[in-house]
Amino acid sequence: MRTQSSATTASSIAVGAPRELRGLGTAQAALGVVAFSLTFPSTAWGLESFGPWSLVAVRGVLAALVAGGCLLALRVPLPARRHLAGLAVVAAGVVLGFPMLTTLALRTSTTAHAAVVVGLLPLTTAVLSALRTGTRPSRRFWLAAVAGAVAVLAFTVGQSGGAVTAADGYLFGALLVCAAGYTEGGRLARVMPGWQVIGWALVLCLPLTVPAAAVALSYEPVRLSVHGLAGLVWVAVGSTFFGLLVWYRGMAAIGIPRASQLQLAQPLLTLVWSALLLGEHFTVAAPLTALAVLVCIAVTQRA
Repeated sequence: MRTQSSATTASSIAVGAPRELRGLGTAQAALGVVAFSLTFPSTAWGLESFGPWSLVAVRGVLAALVAGGCLLALRVPLPARRHLAGLAVVAAGVVLGFPMLTTLALRTSTTAHAAVVVGLLPLTTAVLSALRTGTRPSRRFWLAAVAGAVAVLAFTVGQSGGAVTAADGYLFGALLVCAAGYTEGGRLARVMPGWQVIGWALVLCLPLTVPAAAVALSYEPVRLSVHGLAGLVWVAVGSTFFGLLVWYRGMAAIGIPRASQLQLAQPLLTLVWSALLLGEHFTVAAPLTALAVLVCIAVTQRA
């Protein structure tokens, strides 16, 4: 009964819900963006202690244990067979693909350069959402979305000196798989609670992540440190589980295209965290870009 009630509530919020419920959905999506903005700095910390394959595999196992524990404690029934394909897309995109590709990129790329992929993610998600769900946002929405993406892309590329590195292939691959995972996850969150979407996606990956973690830890050196452990815990519990939980709930409430545009603020938040946590330095272009992004977000929300 709890699952059916939650799914019904999510569906009702997405379709002409009261302003208060839409506001709650926006707040949840925004909280997800804040959680995601810490992913790249936390990954950089994690790489101080773990190899890239070990970090991603152990991250997936820890997140799945948390999610699986919640599913068991609440006695949540297995997902319907018709939802398994969608959950597989979510798992491949946001549980395996995006973490692996961005972690590989961050071995040689700065967090500022990696933020390029996040700057383009809202636009890519909106495009895939339109193709997948048949939504047709207005022209003003698309103009604001493109303008915001261009502003973020120009800023992050400028911060990295405009160089094109081998890591770019990983970053653009991560962009595509993550957008697909977001789109499918937002669609599923309309028929089942958002935390169950990411929970079951994580559990589905256990047959892959457990042996991968065992093999990776046996081949890659581990040098435990406070930073390394903190980074691992955050990317596993904060970004992967909690962040996606509130993110999918928010997308189900306010729609995938509108929620995706809130993510335009994520690269700038990432740059702030990178300065505070990693000691990276940025120019005065940051507040100017932040203002431009906030204007674009405001336009997309009203469109």
